[in-house]
Amino acid sequence: MTQQELPETALELRSTLTDDGVVTLGSATCDVVAPTGSQVVVRVDAAPINPSDMGMLFAMGDTSKASAAEGSQLPAVVVPVSDVAVAGQRARVGIAMPTGNEGGGTVVAAGPDSKAQALLGKVVGFLSGNAYAQYRTVDVSQCLEMSDGTEPADAAAAFVNPLTALGMVETMKAEGHTALVHTVGASNLGQMLNRICLADGVGLVNIVRSSEQVDLLRGVGAEHVCNSSADSFRSDLEQALRETGATIVFDAIGGGELADTLLSAMETVASEQADEFSRYGSDTHKQVYIYGGLDRGPTMLRRSYGMAWSIGGWLLTPFLQKIDKDTRDRLSERVADEITTTFASSYGMTLSLADVVDPEMVKRYGRMATGDKALITPQA
Repeated sequence: MTQQELPETALELRSTLTDDGVVTLGSATCDVVAPTGSQVVVRVDAAPINPSDMGMLFAMGDTSKASAAEGSQLPAVVVPVSDVAVAGQRARVGIAMPTGNEGGGTVVAAGPDSKAQALLGKVVGFLSGNAYAQYRTVDVSQCLEMSDGTEPADAAAAFVNPLTALGMVETMKAEGHTALVHTVGASNLGQMLNRICLADGVGLVNIVRSSEQVDLLRGVGAEHVCNSSADSFRSDLEQALRETGATIVFDAIGGGELADTLLSAMETVASEQADEFSRYGSDTHKQVYIYGGLDRGPTMLRRSYGMAWSIGGWLLTPFLQKIDKDTRDRLSERVADEITTTFASSYGMTLSLADVVDPEMVKRYGRMATGDKALITPQA
């Protein structure tokens, strides 16, 4: 394919936090940078709004109070941000920050490097941190080439959720666990993880919040699904832990008492298998990794589960930096091969760049409701 003529400018979304406790998200005009070396220009056709994008978009502000920005030349929305949240983000105050962790599209221009030239005309997923734009210039190392016939919308979510789900299983194995618990089982990520675990023979306990989500996961083959809103949650959870032997949790909720409940249930099951009583609890190590903050309140721990436990954070980028190149290549190749099956995403809404800053749409996608994920289509 021959290189397309690039426009001089295009639109992108930028987020600016100010000292007065307001974050403004709006469209801005940016230069389209011609590629050099191993760079390519991607015409961005689709980009998902992941939970991990919300912090950059709205600076931990209250999206339920979104309103239209006044006096802006291009569409924009404003959201109030608490004093505490502003204080914790001083480094970004006054700076128009780029947004969007990942996207998908077609390579329309390439630098002279052979690897870049090989991507001309190809559909790729890319990871950039500034994907909410009509065009993006990135290095080939940030791209994942898709098979012929793959739609850009399918390629758009090729990094964050797929590699996070695969990373959870890799971390489980590396740390000596044999099964895992995931606290948002009905999410796009949760459904990917369920498909991976079914295919790979890994025990998985899915935590969900409603009977409808139980039915959803049961319908796609999940064996162990526990409804946290049910009166029988604790007993259901303990039974699922007995049957799977899960001793590691990946928790997207963060706040509240769920992590405590999971550690306590794992200790109950582990103690049942002990030969004798120990005042220090079981010697089975129980691990909770918090990788999200759907509940922004404090994490409540009663420490009623002995001494063999730990809780910490888990993020995709440090995981990818820790593993070797062969492992990264193996995981990426699997994502590309299975992007429309194991790693398929579903969306509840499709938004233009103007829609993204519509206050009513902000209130909707800001809820991060299961089954209502947003996909941005910058060319619309």
